Amino acid sequence: MQIIEVVTKLQKATFHRVQRELYRGDKDFVAPLEVIIENIFTPSRNEFFSHGEAVRFLLLDDNGAATGRVAAFINSNKAYTYRQPTGGMGFFECVNDMNAAFMLFDACKKWLSERGMQAMDGPINFGENDNYWGLLVEGFGQKPPFGMPYNPPYYKEFFEKYGFKMYFEQVTNLLLLNKTPFLPERIYRIAQWTLSKQGFEYKHFNYADVTKFLHDLKTVYDKAWRFHENFTPIDVRTLEKELHEARSIIDPEMIWFAYHNGNPIAFFIMFPDAGYIFKHFNGKLSLWNKLRFLFMKRMHYMKRARITIMGVIPEYQRYGVESAIFVKLEQVMKKRPWIEAIELSWVGDFNPKMRAIHEGVGADFYQRHYTYRCLFDSNAEFERYTEIPVDTKFRQVISPI
Repeated sequence: MQIIEVVTKLQKATFHRVQRELYRGDKDFVAPLEVIIENIFTPSRNEFFSHGEAVRFLLLDDNGAATGRVAAFINSNKAYTYRQPTGGMGFFECVNDMNAAFMLFDACKKWLSERGMQAMDGPINFGENDNYWGLLVEGFGQKPPFGMPYNPPYYKEFFEKYGFKMYFEQVTNLLLLNKTPFLPERIYRIAQWTLSKQGFEYKHFNYADVTKFLHDLKTVYDKAWRFHENFTPIDVRTLEKELHEARSIIDPEMIWFAYHNGNPIAFFIMFPDAGYIFKHFNGKLSLWNKLRFLFMKRMHYMKRARITIMGVIPEYQRYGVESAIFVKLEQVMKKRPWIEAIELSWVGDFNPKMRAIHEGVGADFYQRHYTYRCLFDSNAEFERYTEIPVDTKFRQVISPI
């Protein structure tokens, strides 16, 4: 067996093909669109290259056939904020052979070590953590939410035997829409109280005011996420790029903002789950498949919606704003009866406040992922991700600026 770096056009094609071959016959697997994955590894398409670098590897067997793949990357904006400079690895796929898996892990470790890294997180994405982040460890045998990693159960043993330890746990929950009432009675009471208060306003996204909404999102994000470990303010250019790329699936009435006295205080972003359509494309976005996409979208193939991110600034986290927005979403869903469920995309065990929201609205467990960390020095002290205090309003008051 040998490891080769992905450089040529043929090797890039093999990087995608090896994944599809490994999952051939798996009814739950949805091949990511090749163009989306290639954009992640194209400097002109991924702004993370402005402060980082990435590489891809293939594993070839003795006959020259590809039996595995992996990528390694460094986000310099975050790598040096940890006790050990930490890079990342992801897009791992491998036949059921531990030696083969370890060769792929070793390739990442060597590449990262040569660039000063002392640890690696994985499997993660060379980009934001809303997509391709974590290893599936529970909830097999059901459709993966679009953009969430999907893998066979045996990968978990590969990671843990190599020396990866769980850095944090990610849980995705499912809110079924066929329930009556849709939400627990407590949520309606809180929402009614919040909606009756003076100065509060709720608006769904529209393209006419796109610039304002993007800046409002940044305002809320930077305040709501400031207590996350290794927080980095979001770039409006990143938001503009993601909005452009997702325009074909965006439903403006599924994206909501809350305001108090005209100031943005919260947002919820939800998309129809395009995986229901992309499942039929085998990773290819040809002209024919683009036409098929428009047809399938019109025929309501997308049976779920996915909340990818939500945020409320700390001083408004006890006002029931989340409940009010969920009630607004209920009204939207009633106009879209083909949507059967809402996926509340992953929330980490470091975020008890958000987990409480998932439980409070009556969502059911769907899938569990782990994000692992591997320290290159086995004698170094391992630390898990820092938990966010439930009362971030209090922490905001006492924390130094």
